[in-house]
Amino acid sequence: MGAVTRKPIIAGNWKMNLNHFEAILLVRKLAANLTAEHLAAVETVVLPPFTDLRSVEGAIKDDKLNIGYGAQDISKFASGAYTGEISGSMIAKLGATYVVVGHSERREYHAEDDATVNAKNKAAFEAGLTPIFCVGEGLAIREAGNQVEHVLAQIDAGLDGLKTEQLKQIVIAYEPVWAIGTGKTATPEDAQEVCGAIRGRLTEKFGTEVSDVVRIQYGGSVKANNIAQIMAKPDVDGALVGGAALDAEGFAAIVRFPEHAGS
Repeated sequence: MGAVTRKPIIAGNWKMNLNHFEAILLVRKLAANLTAEHLAAVETVVLPPFTDLRSVEGAIKDDKLNIGYGAQDISKFASGAYTGEISGSMIAKLGATYVVVGHSERREYHAEDDATVNAKNKAAFEAGLTPIFCVGEGLAIREAGNQVEHVLAQIDAGLDGLKTEQLKQIVIAYEPVWAIGTGKTATPEDAQEVCGAIRGRLTEKFGTEVSDVVRIQYGGSVKANNIAQIMAKPDVDGALVGGAALDAEGFAAIVRFPEHAGS
């Protein structure tokens, strides 16, 4: 690993929760629980449903909050007769900077394969958005001991054809599917094993110019009482938080993870 310091990134995926009034309230409560110093030290991002994006944009801009925001999905198409789809340019026009790509729930419930995920990563960059590119394994793959091989295959497919400057910007989120919403949590060592393997694959394929700067998140039942131990691992640069992101105080405590170190 090089001497580059990667700024931690904590992103809260709200999933299909909160109307736009509740979204505004949550953003303001979150900001009230974080100081300017906290927000300068840790990049803090919220990922609301599409219907909340305009309201979140207004709340962040009106109150001049140092909080990023993005969408939970993106169409692989730029425009056209695709009812229900949301294009990257539509998301970008709302001032968003991030978009989740390849979340395990999209892969499972919407049958998104690696080719679709790759196309969405490219669509995000085409629109000026940064993908939070999700990879991870289910319980059967974990129990068979094939988690690293499985995740690296997703990495290879999802990053195929991306340019060096795009690769340097992307955020990768490792989410062990068996630890999402189950209360089970991969140990910090489990997280490091796969995140370290991801960084190793980036080095192997693209060199340290890319691998030293790409931020890799862990996602899966992240809470204030386990975030510091996870973040202490050398190849974990942040977290993709699910349910805990819906509680402003709890999510703020996760963002303040350096305060929990040693506790």
